[in-house]
Amino acid sequence: MLTLLLIIVGLALLFDFINGFHDTANAIATSISTRALTPRVAVFYAAVLNFIGAFLSSEVAKTVGGKVANPAEIANGVPILIAALLSAIIWNLVTWYFGIPSSSSHTLIGSLAGSVIAGAGTAALNWGGFKEIIIILVLSPIVAFGTGFIIMWIIRQLIIVGGNHSRSKLNRTFRFFQIISAGLLSLSHGMNDAQKAMGIMVFALVTLNYQTTMDVPLWVKAGAAIAMGLGTSIGGMRIIKTMSKKLIKIEPINGFASDLNSSIVIQVSTYMGMPLSTTHVISSSIIGTGSVMRFHDVKWATVTKMVMTWIITIPISMVVAFLLFKVVYLFF
Repeated sequence: MLTLLLIIVGLALLFDFINGFHDTANAIATSISTRALTPRVAVFYAAVLNFIGAFLSSEVAKTVGGKVANPAEIANGVPILIAALLSAIIWNLVTWYFGIPSSSSHTLIGSLAGSVIAGAGTAALNWGGFKEIIIILVLSPIVAFGTGFIIMWIIRQLIIVGGNHSRSKLNRTFRFFQIISAGLLSLSHGMNDAQKAMGIMVFALVTLNYQTTMDVPLWVKAGAAIAMGLGTSIGGMRIIKTMSKKLIKIEPINGFASDLNSSIVIQVSTYMGMPLSTTHVISSSIIGTGSVMRFHDVKWATVTKMVMTWIITIPISMVVAFLLFKVVYLFF
């Protein structure tokens, strides 16, 4: 039992570690693009605040660990979790290698659902909870685009149109504000993303009868926080290039607006206890704020590629996890 628990915890922490360097671009791409922060400082800054954020909430972990399936009642819980984590890790590594800002949340939820169906049947999947999570995952980037557009429009009307400021002065001012907004976004990222691995570990603890509730032990929080922080410290320059250069030219003013907007959306979702894709939210915020400044400069071909990746992530992850379960189960 202990060996099985250690295997699942090890895979969950590996997923969290990969999530860290896969999603580093989320919080720091805009500040690096505008030179508000150097890459080395930005990565360290994000790593520290991701680490802190992981300790500040646990509601998302309870959702991930308990809303897709009931860990206390499910059959084949251990091979289900192993197959789900392997599937999510593989997808994250593939998309990282090709520099595609895919969603760690989408692949983990999709992988868990596919593995549950393979190991315990469709009846074991909590379709109501699964649909609720999917709705948030789908709606959050749409909301982020809309609110990002509104926030940027207001800032533009008040400061650029209604004010009399030189471009260089505006850039200096908003580069400073970007340091604050990037920190807030990194903190928010840790609060939401690190909890997904926590939820899987709690799922394992309940399945293996180490505990009966979905409460997150301190050692689980610490492990996820350390893994996320270490992963973030390695960085993810492949995805940073996509986020900062291949969507739209980012200036300090819309970089600040997109970071602020993303932080608000992520914090609201975390408060609700719902996982979302920080990648999707931040990408949508960048596009939304950038559209106000230069709509025709948005690189819609790159946006289309990203959207297609977002659409296929959950179904592909479900299929991969389903097949991996069949392989993993042979060892049980």
